[in-house]
Parts: sequence; C-alpha cells; structure tokens
Amino acid sequence: MTVPIDAAGTLPTPAEEARFWALIESAWAEVGPQPLALRRALIEGDPDGSGDDNAELYAIEAWLDPLLDRLRRLSVELSAQELADLDRVVERKLHDIDREDIHEVTDGSDDGFLYCRGFIVVLGREYYESVRADPARALIDAECEALCYFFAHLHNELFGTWPETGSGISRESCSNPVGWSDWAGRDVEERDQA
Repeated sequence: MTVPIDAAGTLPTPAEEARFWALIESAWAEVGPQPLALRRALIEGDPDGSGDDNAELYAIEAWLDPLLDRLRRLSVELSAQELADLDRVVERKLHDIDREDIHEVTDGSDDGFLYCRGFIVVLGREYYESVRADPARALIDAECEALCYFFAHLHNELFGTWPETGSGISRESCSNPVGWSDWAGRDVEERDQA
C-alpha cells in the first residue's frame, strides 16, 4: 500500500521503510561480525580523513558484494509491488541525502556522488542518519553503485518491467532542490570546478 502525499508524488510508508531497513540489517547480519564492527566504527568514529585509522574504515567496501548477494536472496521471492515499494524507499533515501554539504565531503562526479549516497544507504539506518545529521561522518569516494537501482533491477529481472514508484522525485545527483539551493545559483563553469 502506498500513501499519496500530494501532486508531487508518493512517500514510502513507515512500514515500507521499516521493511527496507530490516532487510539491510538481516543481510549484514548474515555476512558476519567483522563488517558489523567496521560499521560500528563508522558510526562511532570521526572519519574526517585526518587519522591513520580512517583507511581501515574503507575495508567495509570488501563486504559489499557478499552483502548484496544476501540482500538479493532475501528479496527474490517478493512480489512486484513489494519490490516497487522498496525501490521507492531507496529512491527517497538517496534523494534526501542529495545535498551539497554531503557532496563536499564525499566528492565525486554526478554519478560518483550517486554511488557515494548508495554507500551511505547500504550501511544501514544508523550510519545513514549519522551522515544526514553530520556530513563529516561520510567517507570520501566510498561507493555502492549496485544499491542505487538494486530493487529496480531485481524487479525488471523477475517481472520484465521497471517499477513505478509514483514518487515524483529522482535519485540522480543534484535533483533535490532543497539540498542544492546554493548550487542552483552557480554558473556552469563554477559547478564543473566544484
């Protein structure tokens, strides 16, 4: 079930968001204790790039493929509507952190910034919320491209169509006008140099 919010589109329901975050946590739990410890270090630490310990935090990237394999296994039996609902959640989460202040920390081109936001989301709700509140907690250039359209690709694979999220938003970089209010005032040359 989806809840229309206005002419702009549909928001994920609290139940859809809870299901999404639960799937992410279940997939991480199956990967083992080492990545859980790395995730905890990202949440509790201060990854500002200044310390030698920061390099160790990037070790979490080695666990992304096994994590996504488990997430796929946990999701493959879901209905077309359930996958569309999960895709709407991912789309919303990516859109909400499509912000200039987060981009300044993570860096990257338009696509690179999308993949950096995928990394933030795939690490789970706690890390996602910590970066939303304090962008300095993000890692520069840490990416998870596969999550950005994970449920859309699975929907297409299983049902032969791309899901309709009904959200009226985009997950692509620089599409959240609230997150890029200062960006819009820059000319093209300034944006290319940023």
